[in-house]
Amino acid sequence: MRLLIVEDEKRLAISLARGLTAEGFAVDVVHDGTEGLHRASEGVYDLVVLDIMLPGTNGYRICAALRAAGHEVPILMLTAKDGEYDEAEGLDTGADDYLTKPFSYVVLVARVRALLRRRGGSGSPVVAVGALRLDTAARRVRLGEDEIALTAKEFAVLEQLALRAGQVVSKADILEHVWDFAYDGDPNIVEVYVSTLRRKLGAGAIRTVRGAGYRLEAL
Repeated sequence: MRLLIVEDEKRLAISLARGLTAEGFAVDVVHDGTEGLHRASEGVYDLVVLDIMLPGTNGYRICAALRAAGHEVPILMLTAKDGEYDEAEGLDTGADDYLTKPFSYVVLVARVRALLRRRGGSGSPVVAVGALRLDTAARRVRLGEDEIALTAKEFAVLEQLALRAGQVVSKADILEHVWDFAYDGDPNIVEVYVSTLRRKLGAGAIRTVRGAGYRLEAL
């Protein structure tokens, strides 16, 4: 999943980005509200972590502008303020959740995963494809009775395929959601991870659709 962090406290933003990247997300960071609104409006993000007090344009206005334009991306608001009025204002502008600084990183990750599951239309963190089970909350994979050990990036690639099991997922789509916006390395990195997943899950698990992408088959 691809996340956008709009936060002007650079140390906090970088710390969050590193942590979320380690969890398997692709993360972009901006420190200005105007740039944040521009990036979020592109519609390529699965979730936006949005500070309220920002230079350029504040978080309330960004959220309201996105909702007015029809963008339904989940928004988790961050603020150093507290009080019912601030929370109500944030939610009234269209935010999906609200977290007051200082906050626990573990809580933030849990909120992010909950919003992503809600967006997917399922209250369950488990994605099932035949005998394959992905627990997106615990980041664990089981194939039948066996647990399969995956790295964060391997899990993220498999998750993209599992969420659209039976459909063709392009290499560009996987790159966009698993690697961040600044990635300028070899796009064939996707093939490397798919090859690794095949070794761990079985050669027939992921089919290559020549010229189009990859398809996860029920095992």
